[in-house]
Amino acid sequence: MRNVRLKLKQASAILGVPPKDLQNLVQLGVIRPARRNNVCWFDIGLLLKTKVAFYLKESLGSSSDLLAKFTEALPQNLGQGEMKDLKDICLCSRPLNATEAVEIKIPVRSLAQELESRLPLASAYKDLPKGRKRVGWKADFLRSVQKAAADLVDIPEEQMLKTLREYRSNRKKLPEITVVARAKKKTA
Repeated sequence: MRNVRLKLKQASAILGVPPKDLQNLVQLGVIRPARRNNVCWFDIGLLLKTKVAFYLKESLGSSSDLLAKFTEALPQNLGQGEMKDLKDICLCSRPLNATEAVEIKIPVRSLAQELESRLPLASAYKDLPKGRKRVGWKADFLRSVQKAAADLVDIPEEQMLKTLREYRSNRKKLPEITVVARAKKKTA
């Protein structure tokens, strides 16, 4: 995989999450990017760990403490090798008094392939200093709003409201949970 160093906003674009969500994971200690001059820097290994953390959060709804423990358990060299060498990872978590562990299979290779395909997005997200707007931003914004308004003229208000409701209900859907029975290995 490529050797990249990205700031938070660029990393969030590649991960496909809002910058605030990524910043929350950093502040809660779920992921620990290298810091230089109060700027977080993400390499490809950390991006992959972050992708796994978001994958677990979306599928399990885990708390930040559990997500931090899961990401700490991931190998340190994750994402440093070749794509063909990546394998799925199985995390096991066992309560103190239990004998059997809960296993969570994470498709690391497919997550890495998704990241690799989204790497070109980093160049589209320039990290501008806070408080400085680029020249002509108001005219561009006004043009975009006018174009969007012109595109929405033919759409009835009921259809817009229906689409918004569908979008919001899809965001609230719970993850799919599947039960897979495994044969237990026989021991002596």
